[in-house]
Amino acid sequence: MQSDLFPSKDDKNPISPLADRMRPLTLDDILGQDALVGREAAFRRLIEKGNIPSCIFWGPPGCGKTTLAEVMAAVSSADFVSLSAVTSGVAEIRQIVQKAHLNCSLKQRRTILFIDEIHRFNKGQQDALLPHIEKGTLIFIGATTENPSFEVNQALLSRVRVFVLNPLSEKDLIGILIKSVKDKNRGLGNLNLKVSEDALSVIAGLANGDARAALNVLQLCAESLETDKSNLIDSKMVKKIVQRAQFKFDKKGEEYYNVISALHKSLRGSDADAALYWLARMLEAGQDPMYIARRLVRFASEDVGLAEPQALIQAVSAMQAVHMVGLPECKVHLAQAVVFLAQARKSNALYTAYNQASEAAGETSDLPVPLHLRNAPTQLMKELGYGRGYQYNPNFKEPVSQDYLPDKLKGRRFLNDKI
Repeated sequence: MQSDLFPSKDDKNPISPLADRMRPLTLDDILGQDALVGREAAFRRLIEKGNIPSCIFWGPPGCGKTTLAEVMAAVSSADFVSLSAVTSGVAEIRQIVQKAHLNCSLKQRRTILFIDEIHRFNKGQQDALLPHIEKGTLIFIGATTENPSFEVNQALLSRVRVFVLNPLSEKDLIGILIKSVKDKNRGLGNLNLKVSEDALSVIAGLANGDARAALNVLQLCAESLETDKSNLIDSKMVKKIVQRAQFKFDKKGEEYYNVISALHKSLRGSDADAALYWLARMLEAGQDPMYIARRLVRFASEDVGLAEPQALIQAVSAMQAVHMVGLPECKVHLAQAVVFLAQARKSNALYTAYNQASEAAGETSDLPVPLHLRNAPTQLMKELGYGRGYQYNPNFKEPVSQDYLPDKLKGRRFLNDKI
C-alpha cells in the first residue's frame, strides 16, 4: 500500500513509461532473483509471514530493487513510503516517522520506508534512521548500486541485512520484453507489434542486465513505428535507434575500480586481448587517457621491471604521446603500450625489493651512516675518520670488497637474484 503521505502512483497510467507500467506486482513475477524470492527461498518465507527485516538491496540498475521493496510492502500489507536520497533529507524522515507511529498505534499497520540511492545520504542523514530502526518504528529498506561496505555507515550496516541482487540474464530480459509486447493492460499489446527474435536478442544484449533499459529501448522502437506505419520491430531498426551501447563506467562507483583492476590483472596475466578490451572500456567511457598512461608507467616498473627494461621506456613514451597528441589519436599509442606490457616478461622483484628496503629503513632509521661512506669536506671530519678506508671503485679493475649498509644490516639482501 502506498502511503497517503505522498501522491499515489497509477501503474496503469498509459502515459507512464513502459518500464514503470510493467513493474512486477507479485513475488512470482520477479525474475532473476530466485535466491531471494524463489519458491523455496528463506527470504520469501519471511516476506510472506510479514517478518520483513530492515535491509539494503545492493545491485546494478534495473535489477528490481525498487520493485522488490514495493511487492514486499504489498504482500505484508504494510504502508509503503518511497524517498530518493538525492532529493530528501532528515526533515522528510521525521515526517515519515510521525506517520509510522500513528500507523502502529491506531491502525496496527507497519510502515516500510524505502530510500533509493541510500549511498547518497551523508553520515548525519544515515544516523537519523538508526533509533527508528532499532525501536522497530519502521522497516527500513535501502537500495544502492554501490558497495555498501564503502558507501554506507558502519552504524547503519550493523542494524540491517544486506542482500545482493543480480543483473538479469538475457533470457530473463527477453521474457520481460515478450510479456510487455503481449500485455494489453499495462504493456504494448494493443499495438499488435511483431518483434523478431533477433531484435529481442539485440535489445537484451544492449541492456546489460537492466530491465528498465531494455523496456525503454522497446518503447522507443514502438513509438517510432507510428511514423513508419509498420508494426515490425527487427534488429536493424533496434540498432538504428540505439546507435551504440552505453558503456557502463561510473567514475565514482565501484565499477570504476573494478575495470581498472581488470586491466591491471590482464596485463599481469599476459593476456593482451583482454588488456585491450579493458583499455577500450575505459577510453570509450570517457576516462582521462593520462590517468591510464600513469597507471601503465607504474605497471612497467612494478610488474615488469628489469625483466624487460624497455617496458618503462614504452610506457613513458606512450604517456608523452598522449600529452602531445591527445584524443582520439592517442588511443593507438596506449594500445601499443598495453600490448607491449602484456607480452613482456614479468618480474615484481623491484617492487618487492623496494618494499622490503622501505620496511627496513623504517625500523632502522636511527642507524648511522658508516664512517667510510661519509664525505669529509673539512679537516675536522677527516680527523674524525669520515671517508677513511673508502675505496673509489673506478680506480680498481677488479671488484671491490666493501660494505655499503650500516653494520647492523650487513649482508642483508632485498633484491632477488632472479629478475
